[in-house]
Amino acid sequence: MIFIERMDHTIKKLKSQTANILTIGNMSFGGAALMATLNGAYSYSVLFIFIAAFLDRFDGIVARKLNQESALGKQLDSMSDIISFGVAPAILIYQLALIDFGIAGMIFTVIYISSGAFRLARFNISESNGYFTGLPITAAGTVLTLSFFGLSVLPPVFYMFLMLISSLLMISTFTLKKV
Repeated sequence: MIFIERMDHTIKKLKSQTANILTIGNMSFGGAALMATLNGAYSYSVLFIFIAAFLDRFDGIVARKLNQESALGKQLDSMSDIISFGVAPAILIYQLALIDFGIAGMIFTVIYISSGAFRLARFNISESNGYFTGLPITAAGTVLTLSFFGLSVLPPVFYMFLMLISSLLMISTFTLKKV
């Protein structure tokens, strides 16, 4: 009987943390993408960012479905997103396209990361109203990561503009309906 009670308690505990486990998976793949970039394994970095996006897509759905939304989960999700869709794509593109621009390449990369952090902080303190304000960092990071496939045909300066435009869209105040 005690074994069954403990097993039931463990299952309930695991269920209550399912969304957070997915979020930590998102963060882990974002970290792995960074390490892959630092080791020159750029294709793996892209793959890991896309896996992070997949996990990010489902952590909120799972939290709502299991009625497990929490302030901790919201904060953890934002920390994961800044790694997976802010830092990881920015460093990937910096290494592949912006490094030769020197300080200017660094500045555009830092502006992108900072804009993403600002966007996430603004999201965390706002009331949920069915709309996003500014471009979500997940969308910006996914577009930046997808641009990896244009490296052989697009000029490096394109990536400076892409980072700048993405940054401006993230911190802008236009609204976008949540899907």
